[in-house]
Amino acid sequence: MKRREMLRASVLVGAAAALRPALSNAQSGAQGTAQPSELTPAQSGVDASKDLSAPGWKPLFLDEHQNETLIILSDLIIPATDTPGAKEALVNRYIDLVLAAETRDTQRAFLNSLGYLDGESRQRFKSAFRYLSAEDQDVLLHALAYPRFGSSWAGDTGPIADPGHAHFEALKERIMTAYYSSQIGEKELGWDGAFAHGPYQGCEHPEGEHK
Repeated sequence: MKRREMLRASVLVGAAAALRPALSNAQSGAQGTAQPSELTPAQSGVDASKDLSAPGWKPLFLDEHQNETLIILSDLIIPATDTPGAKEALVNRYIDLVLAAETRDTQRAFLNSLGYLDGESRQRFKSAFRYLSAEDQDVLLHALAYPRFGSSWAGDTGPIADPGHAHFEALKERIMTAYYSSQIGEKELGWDGAFAHGPYQGCEHPEGEHK
């Protein structure tokens, strides 16, 4: 996927800010203390990026092993070069926040893909992915990154069913979307840090005197 195509992911930039109050209300609702609000999170001035970058941050959805695996995987897919990589962009934290508000089916699909990576790692190297050497991690990802093709001897040279590749693509898409939805990723795409629009100013005409 070309980086310019990731511009489509920019619609998700405000997703993190929008999700945090929804999650809080959902948790409060479970305790019978939900407090509905007429204001959207953005109107309330919520900035979830501060929570995501807090020193005491803890995942809402992923467990410790899943989170550490995601950090390593995202850093291998988008490593730091002359620009910051996925780890610096806190991709794992963004994904965790979004997943916490997703449907059960979407959550299950993500965990299945992450679990498949660990399963393949244990089958090939007798250890979970996060504990492999960098060389073995690269070997495993390289094997999953490209779809397998049928044998030319059988006359079938097209792609064949390859669940490993499908799981890898699903994880890669999540990671790339999160990265290019971050300020770090957007700046890599050319954003200069300036917002195109200033604060919204409501109508100042007295009621009934609009022209």
